[in-house]
Amino acid sequence: MDTSEALKRVTQYLRDLQVRICTGLEETDGGAAGFHEDAWEQENGVGRTRILSSGQVFEQAGVNFSHVHGSALPAAASVRHPELGGSPFEATGVSLVVHPHNPFVPTSHMNVRFFCADTPDGPVWWFGGGFDLTPYYGAEADAVHWHQTAFKACSAFGSDLYPRFKAACDDYFYLRHRNEQRGIGGLFFDDFSEGGFDHAFALTRSIGDHYLPAYLPIVTRHCDTPFSAEHREFQLYRRGRYVEFNLVYDRGTLFGLQSGGRIESILMSLPPNVAWRYGWQAEPGSPEQRLVQDFLKPRDWLAAAGQQVSS
Repeated sequence: MDTSEALKRVTQYLRDLQVRICTGLEETDGGAAGFHEDAWEQENGVGRTRILSSGQVFEQAGVNFSHVHGSALPAAASVRHPELGGSPFEATGVSLVVHPHNPFVPTSHMNVRFFCADTPDGPVWWFGGGFDLTPYYGAEADAVHWHQTAFKACSAFGSDLYPRFKAACDDYFYLRHRNEQRGIGGLFFDDFSEGGFDHAFALTRSIGDHYLPAYLPIVTRHCDTPFSAEHREFQLYRRGRYVEFNLVYDRGTLFGLQSGGRIESILMSLPPNVAWRYGWQAEPGSPEQRLVQDFLKPRDWLAAAGQQVSS
């Protein structure tokens, strides 16, 4: 495979994906706020960070494109591939996190990425990414829609992919120190090169293209739901879990920091407002307790909708 041609094709798609996602989020936000673009260039690469702040629907939405390179693979990547330690590499991707104002609208995350390294035995490459949803107040209809869309994103590429990627997502977005899932999951895949470049790239495009159809109907359903100061306080408290995961476990954050990435772009995933409350406990039987009991654990959401998926 010609890695330079592959990188060209992938970066062209990723730049277009960033534009399409920003357009969709802006239209859904419906306010005067739009995305501010911050194009950047460093010694180790280039990027284009777009941020929407204080919108009508979204408190903050960050959509980042980057294409970085280095003379030696960072530890966050080489820990799973010790044979590639010290190899020159290139990595490109789009990553985003959307934090809504309304506590009844979930936070969402998506990223798709491509990685290649030069080794004495020739180039090594793979795709990775996925999307996941983090509600503050659980709604079964939202969870079913999210997972049905995730299933559609994978279905044309193999019946085993959705259950594999869902299980990987449940495993990855898990706060071990809290014994708690970050959200209701979705898709997560890494080191994916099955079927050759064209097949793996097509799957990655499908997942990137299904993010807006998965998320925007949920936003529209809840963005005008009335909420109280207590709802908002719980949202800020639960955002603390999001921060904990991103700073303690997230491999993308660690890769960015270890590869000399741009700090502002790496940390754009963090919410603009967050709170920690010592020893807080939800009232028994409350929606806040139901979030943890019924939603923040691995669950077969397609079965809840009467849909059978082979594993």
